[in-house]
Amino acid sequence: MDPITRAVLRSWEWRPEVIIVIVVAGSLYFMGWRRLRRRSRHGQGLATRWRLASYWGGLVVLGLALMSPIDVLGTQFFFVHMIQHMLLIMGAAPLLMVANPMPFMLWGLPTPLRRRVGGWLSRLLHRKSSTRHYLRSFTNSGLVWMVYVFILLGWHDPSAYNATLRIRWIHDLEHITFFLAAMFYWWRITDAAPHIQKRMSRTAQIAYTLAAIPPNMLLGVAISFAEQVIYTYYLDVPRIWGIGVLDDQRLGGVIMWVPGSMMYIIVVLIIAARWLIEEEKKPPLPIAQLSTEKEMMAPGFERQ
Repeated sequence: MDPITRAVLRSWEWRPEVIIVIVVAGSLYFMGWRRLRRRSRHGQGLATRWRLASYWGGLVVLGLALMSPIDVLGTQFFFVHMIQHMLLIMGAAPLLMVANPMPFMLWGLPTPLRRRVGGWLSRLLHRKSSTRHYLRSFTNSGLVWMVYVFILLGWHDPSAYNATLRIRWIHDLEHITFFLAAMFYWWRITDAAPHIQKRMSRTAQIAYTLAAIPPNMLLGVAISFAEQVIYTYYLDVPRIWGIGVLDDQRLGGVIMWVPGSMMYIIVVLIIAARWLIEEEKKPPLPIAQLSTEKEMMAPGFERQ
């Protein structure tokens, strides 16, 4: 192994603020999951092993994106930075939201604190609460989608992007906004708690997921076919492994365009599969109901 590759693989940055968040979040979730699993059948139905695996998997992906050599290489290669963004937006965020973290985090708190926080949330999210009304307005599907797309496109403006790699706190702000926007976006699709919006139908979930593909794909295509270097920051950093700046940029655009769009397609296929499973589990109509003349009549030929 050449010295550069060896140095890259060893370039883990153990950031205390990230480690603390991951450890606290993972511990609270596990304690809440274990308590709910022990309490009742309902708790066991909610506290499934796959939810725990999904949540911990999301935290692992988050840690890899922010502290592994991926973060270091993102300052050297545009395509690695795109992989980092995909891990935050299409990896960590959906895995965490599928796990429905709110009830588990709440039950992971000490009992006195859980009761206080639970009471506060009950008042805050009560159907007649003005706060709930404002939250419903600010978290409607259309606005969440617009913010998600705006943040995705906005941070890929050349000036904003170059600033993220030159100033550390702007880089952190970029990752925070990417992650939070993705959490809200996937929250609407997964129907995780708190349930302050009307639950999306399967058809709406599929349409909402597909709606994220055009802006992501168009941005990837524009970057892939650019004839000049868009993100000039990379002109000033040493090039390693023989990858030129323009080739690096094109590869990053292709990653955003193809694998990035495919992630949404995979989610759509999962939703469709769950839809089919739900339909299969529905009890069939009684024979007596099926055998009536009205039910057997073809649409458009009903008796007048």
